[in-house]
Amino acid sequence: MPESKPRKKTASTAQPASSQTYKPNPVWFKPVMFGLMIIGLFWIITFYISEGRYPVQAWESWNIVAGFGIAIIGFLMTTRWRS
Repeated sequence: MPESKPRKKTASTAQPASSQTYKPNPVWFKPVMFGLMIIGLFWIITFYISEGRYPVQAWESWNIVAGFGIAIIGFLMTTRWRS
């Protein structure tokens, strides 16, 4: 069975492996990431311990959504974390 001819690589498609290096995150990235996760956790804990009076009484059960939202932003930041 005949073999096909190999394609020639052009300069635009041939990239050295060193061009795919990633820069590390800024110094503030990890403290903000972990801070958001902890703030979200404390928001939910405060809501349950205070029986709905704190952090924002007018929000009622939406405080849980706010706490999880804050924490999820922190968890989403972990997908961009490079050391």
